[in-house]
Amino acid sequence: MAPPSQQLSQHRLERVLYRRGMRRTARGSIRERRPGVWELRIAVGAHPVTGRTLTRSVTFHGDRGDAAAYAAELAGMHASRRARGRAAPFVTVGDLLARWLEADHRWKPSTYGGYRYHARHLTADVIGARRVCTLTAGQVRDAMRRWQAAGASESVIAGRFRALRAAISWAYDEHVIDVHPIRAMRGPRRSEPRRPLTDTDLARLLHTAETRVLEAVANDDHTRRAARRRHRAEQDLLLVRLAADTGARRGELTALRFTDLDGRVLHIARAVSDAELTTPKSGRDRALTVGTSTAQLWHTLARDWQDRLDADTTLGPWVFSPSAAHQQRLTPSGLGQRFTRLRNRAHTPDATLHRLRHSVATFLVTRGQVLHAQARLGHADPATTLREYAYALPLTDQPVADAIDHHLDHLDDVRVTGSDDASTPRHPNLSI
Repeated sequence: MAPPSQQLSQHRLERVLYRRGMRRTARGSIRERRPGVWELRIAVGAHPVTGRTLTRSVTFHGDRGDAAAYAAELAGMHASRRARGRAAPFVTVGDLLARWLEADHRWKPSTYGGYRYHARHLTADVIGARRVCTLTAGQVRDAMRRWQAAGASESVIAGRFRALRAAISWAYDEHVIDVHPIRAMRGPRRSEPRRPLTDTDLARLLHTAETRVLEAVANDDHTRRAARRRHRAEQDLLLVRLAADTGARRGELTALRFTDLDGRVLHIARAVSDAELTTPKSGRDRALTVGTSTAQLWHTLARDWQDRLDADTTLGPWVFSPSAAHQQRLTPSGLGQRFTRLRNRAHTPDATLHRLRHSVATFLVTRGQVLHAQARLGHADPATTLREYAYALPLTDQPVADAIDHHLDHLDDVRVTGSDDASTPRHPNLSI
């Protein structure tokens, strides 16, 4: 039995509720605001810092019995949520990151690998031992300054912040935590977008790739070594041409098969992500038309490679392969290493496969063809294309500028009201 003081407090509370027209239940309270209209106040949880009860007010139309039943239903739902997140007030950032990585996500293998990399560093950092519910934006900013002082690049710091915010957002959406501590926090400033290759660098790449093919053909003495050199040079030329024509990602280029090109229409239906064959980044296939020269190079090389094999050997499916039979595909890192060697020979140290993708996008956006750029690059949303390449949009305000210029040039025709001399122009000292 409760002590007299507690009984008295309970009695006083019931009297207050009675005077206010409210009926207290085990899971909240019900108040009739006017006939048939009820206010339900439901306990939804506790504040992670103060511990005070957080309540939710709901308006219900109906009789008292239905209102009480609905209040019980809401209270049960929130009680279930609190039960699932009962350990949330004590979970640390490191523990939350581990839960987040173990949950079911529709991530690409490379995405999972990137998040796992950043989560490992976050867990080992001081911030990994902090409780999520007491985490503040100031503590996160202090951590980012500490990482910067330790030599971390802007992209690494931004990656760690994105992983941290994604994990906390997931926990909030799954009702593991009741409050999102850094919802309103802005992340690191986005770095400047990568610029496309200059036309000079692109010309050097193509010229170097073509020259290496000519040299390999001229020096082909029918030895195995000469055959490998020629085969690699031909693949390098096709790689540069495809990357500069289609803007495909490195993982998409790695996963290309000979059957993907039908005439001039290239179907990009797969990609390699963290050594696994999967769908393109957007999750959707796409088809695009390649240039006549690119298509002709593809078909010519495919025929030549087949002709060089033994009569009983069929050319394999993969376009980029370490073997002449093309039964195995190159890895994305292997494709990148080949491009790096070609880049070094061309003396274009800033060239990368991804910058060739930027070159395609910039070429199209500069012409005002944003939707064509989105389709060719495989962006899921035109907003992504605009966000990344807005700097390349052509100016469309020339008619506006001409209209303003014409207006300013003809201000001398305007008579100034109240002037002593009606013929005096508004700007007598202006001479154009």
